[in-house]
Amino acid sequence: MKSHRPLAIASLALSLTACAKTEPAKTDTAEVISNVGPPRGNIVADTASPAQLTVTSTAFSPNGSIPVKYTCEGAGISPPLELGGVPAGTRSVVLIVEDPDAPDPAKPTRVVSHWVAYNIPPSTSMIAENASKSGFPAGAAQGLNERNAVGYMGPCPPIGTHRYFFKASALDTVLTLNKPKKADVEAAMKGHVVGSGELIGTYKKTKK
Repeated sequence: MKSHRPLAIASLALSLTACAKTEPAKTDTAEVISNVGPPRGNIVADTASPAQLTVTSTAFSPNGSIPVKYTCEGAGISPPLELGGVPAGTRSVVLIVEDPDAPDPAKPTRVVSHWVAYNIPPSTSMIAENASKSGFPAGAAQGLNERNAVGYMGPCPPIGTHRYFFKASALDTVLTLNKPKKADVEAAMKGHVVGSGELIGTYKKTKK
């Protein structure tokens, strides 16, 4: 009778070899998913919205008519303005006044710049009447309006009722400019706006 002992030994050796193999490490799918993408802190920073500033005037209400004294038909002085909601960390505030309805609100073709002011101290809560000519906040500066003159230019629409946007922007920097135009200020502001707000006034000339 033939012996089966060698076969039995071979089978035992194979069994021991199979048992000695290490099982593949299991991957924790939940752990991998939780680590995908940027840190949560970065997500909050990227989606943060600028703070909402308030711009008001004791001379006219939002969307209200701007009094004659602040236009070309009156003294043409700058109106009183109040600023609020300037966020912590603001280093300067920019004020731009513009008319997007020129020359005809029915068919506007350009935006007219009426006032460009920058480096207004963030602690400023009020800009007094006629501040463009006298009493502008210390440290602040004014740029060129549509007539290439420094300071405020009162509304003087040639036809119809125009809107005038008084836009305030809080910046995390101070601008280094010299008698800039609106476009220069807007270019320098890019990437530095931490808050913004606006007041809209309207005006229609009483005389032709």
